[in-house]
Amino acid sequence: MTRQFKWDSGLGLLGLLLLFVGSYIGLFVAPAERYMGETQRIMYVHVPCAWNAMLLYTLAFIFAIVSLWTHRPKWDAVTTAAVEVGIVLNALLLVQGSIWARATWGVWWDWDVRLTTSLIMVLLFAGVLALRSFVHDAGRRATWTAIATIVAFVDVPLVYFCVRWWRSLHQVQSTPDTVAPMMVVPLRINAFAILFLAIWMMAQRVRVELARRAQDQVAEPERIAPIGGSTNA
Repeated sequence: MTRQFKWDSGLGLLGLLLLFVGSYIGLFVAPAERYMGETQRIMYVHVPCAWNAMLLYTLAFIFAIVSLWTHRPKWDAVTTAAVEVGIVLNALLLVQGSIWARATWGVWWDWDVRLTTSLIMVLLFAGVLALRSFVHDAGRRATWTAIATIVAFVDVPLVYFCVRWWRSLHQVQSTPDTVAPMMVVPLRINAFAILFLAIWMMAQRVRVELARRAQDQVAEPERIAPIGGSTNA
């Protein structure tokens, strides 16, 4: 337990440090974007949140398959943790995106295909947690959580590819070749920072889930039969 505490706490602290460094570079060192100016700097947290939200949902999809295959409690716990932290990042990217949209498009929200599919994505995975809360048996809860996670994942590729398949206010994904090098640096630093913080949060959530499951499975003490008599009252 002590060893586990050290590695995930260290990773969380590293994530905080990298987030500070990446945000500083993005705010004060990287050049302003040609057309959006200073407003573009929100990209240095918005895009890493989007990347890591989709990464966590993808991991949850993989963990869900393993959970169905093995029926081991730890995979159910990891699946749940990935979904929950993914929802947090998903919600953050929607809030950040709305702020960015207000500054650049003049509105807080538009039913653009990328925005719409991102909203559907967070609602689908929130539905996974809602379904999970209604199932009390641990085995059935793990099974239904895994199935719902696999179904919800269908929207994740849509969020990524929608700007290529349909007309969107969002541009097609940029590459390092089309972005100034000093813009790429804070993006990558913050991407790893948020990833490390997400792993730290997942580790805490897995411990809580496994502890709760162990507590739920504590058997009720057997009634002690009276000496020389029957257990029937």
